[in-house]
Amino acid sequence: MKTIVRKSMLYKTGVEYGDYTMNHVQGCSHGCTYPCYAMLMAKRFGRASSYEDWCEPRLVSNTLELLDREIPRLKPKIRTVHLCFTTDPFMYGYDEVSAMSVEAMRKLNAAHIPVTALSKGLLPLELAELSHDNSYGITLISLDESYREKAEPGAAPYRERIAALKELHDKGCNTWVSIEPYPSPNLIEQDLHEILEEVSFANRIIFGRTNYNRVVSSYPNVKVWYDRLAHEVISFCDANGIACHIKKGTLQLVDDAPSAPIAPSGE
Repeated sequence: MKTIVRKSMLYKTGVEYGDYTMNHVQGCSHGCTYPCYAMLMAKRFGRASSYEDWCEPRLVSNTLELLDREIPRLKPKIRTVHLCFTTDPFMYGYDEVSAMSVEAMRKLNAAHIPVTALSKGLLPLELAELSHDNSYGITLISLDESYREKAEPGAAPYRERIAALKELHDKGCNTWVSIEPYPSPNLIEQDLHEILEEVSFANRIIFGRTNYNRVVSSYPNVKVWYDRLAHEVISFCDANGIACHIKKGTLQLVDDAPSAPIAPSGE
């Protein structure tokens, strides 16, 4: 696997539910075609020359050294650190990435900093040995493997992701599921309730629309459609005692969507 060196690692994020974050890989082999906002930004700012270049990830080889330097300085300011916003900490088929992610999380936890992680890969069971203030999530926008092969061609199969998350949940870990970017029916016809039932064990569910996609934008009454689904998620979570977060811009016709941050909550 190719590597790069960076000058810094931890930084404060402007994302609605984020605090601090780290992105210790440049690029992502999952090759999501939604399109991926991180890839669009990487191409715009010259960090990736093409889709193919983006799909060839580069591990930041000095990640742990940077954390050793930055954690003592930033610790008073940090509530949580999220892995990751522009790459995947448990990239499917890349053991080097997963190993670096676990070691980074160990360092953060040793400094009493909780971590949240989100992946389209397979969350390793060894995460259960880390702090139970951490929170682990998967992205799950469908159960249809033929759609995954189009939308997330390099990512882990959906049911393998669910199984890995369920193992961590059964070990007492705080788990969550991001159903975002959820596709409109002119991309795939599917039943959202079936997805919700598959992950009803999770502590938190996040739901969000697909952005930057003309096909989705052209779906008739798409705002009304997303509003209806957002309320379906809210109702499901209420009925099952699951924390819920509706992403900004998804529930557009009313403004009563829950907005709890994705952070360890001891649920």
